[in-house]
Amino acid sequence: MLLIDQISNDKEKTLKGLKKRGFKNLGVVNEIIELNNIRKKTQQELDQILFESNTISKEIAEIFKSGNKSDNVENLKSKSADLKSRSKDLSDKLDKTKSDILSLITTIPNLPDDNVPDGFTVNDNVEVFSTGEIKDIPDNLKNHWDLAKDLDIIDFDLGSKITGSGFPVYKGKGAKLQRALINFFLDRNTSAGYTEFQVPHLVNSQSAFATGQLPDKDGQMYHVINDDFYLIPTAEVPLTNIYRDTKVSIEELPILLTGYTPCFRREAGSYGSDVRGLNRLHQFDKVEIVRLEHPDNSSKALTGMKEHIKSILSELELDFRVLNLCAGDLGFTSSITYDFELYSKGQKKWLEISSVSNFKTYQSNRLNLKFKNKDGKNHLLHTLNGSSLALPRVMAGLIENNQSKDGIKIPKALVPFTGFDIID
Repeated sequence: MLLIDQISNDKEKTLKGLKKRGFKNLGVVNEIIELNNIRKKTQQELDQILFESNTISKEIAEIFKSGNKSDNVENLKSKSADLKSRSKDLSDKLDKTKSDILSLITTIPNLPDDNVPDGFTVNDNVEVFSTGEIKDIPDNLKNHWDLAKDLDIIDFDLGSKITGSGFPVYKGKGAKLQRALINFFLDRNTSAGYTEFQVPHLVNSQSAFATGQLPDKDGQMYHVINDDFYLIPTAEVPLTNIYRDTKVSIEELPILLTGYTPCFRREAGSYGSDVRGLNRLHQFDKVEIVRLEHPDNSSKALTGMKEHIKSILSELELDFRVLNLCAGDLGFTSSITYDFELYSKGQKKWLEISSVSNFKTYQSNRLNLKFKNKDGKNHLLHTLNGSSLALPRVMAGLIENNQSKDGIKIPKALVPFTGFDIID
């Protein structure tokens, strides 16, 4: 979440950033500033009363120590009782004010980076990289759900029987290809310096709040009500929360983490052709990368993450492009995001397969994640994350784009992981 001082000290910049996003409830900024002024005044009054109360307690102690009891003791006791009552009222007021500020400030999204394009729809996203023009696509190419059925490698109907739509069953070489991709992604990430973690697939509400899924994405997550656990929508949540309430030394930076997990998303309200096959699922596999960076290095780190994912996709011999998302298309917690899309030759359209984002201090403020800088003061870190990669649409692209009369050809880089070079 945004820092209160960030809002109060630079109100115009905050409003400008929120307007760029298309955020409507701009009045909340003034509400927060007003409440913060009340908080400061209440804290000052409470501090003064606590100081007076402490002074009186010392006076009473000195009187008893000297043995010279007087009527003044009773007056001091009466004044002390009055101060304690007032301090209780002020403490309650302070707690409520802080709670009101938190409720309001968590409704405000992150401010867009200066390099984020203006705009409010996907049509305003800016292409910053492409592998080249997509051409000479045969008209007779099949989509991946038909190919998967023909080759008996993914069973969507069986998944619907076991659970429901959006929960496919991978079979035979389809399952092996899925496992190969996971291992391939993890190996490439660890070779790039990321440390691999195996993390829980359920998190508590504190973890979901810390990375920004709550309260913003509450309705999109599966909630285990009896235990108040949430099924993770991405490995970003448990990976980043490893460092919740932590102060790291500057020598530890940067911290690079990667991990594979299944991901669970309700995707409420998703219907139509865009959700067919592997295009949109309620359960899917993904390999994630997370970076904790010094604020001075996070922009450079984001560029490094983009180049890393580009290298993986190049090894898979896939046509793809990179988009700089406009302000109105940014995720709630992101300051800047680059989307990766591959071209699906069977469906003849672009499919999002990854995004890399810099959250700056938005997550670390919730996480209470700090480092001690060379000035000796504690500062909030910048957090970044990216899909490296989400499997469903990568699988869709590999199946559709590598189809031939003999079967689905496996990219050379994947053959050591699959143990076969064709699915027939």
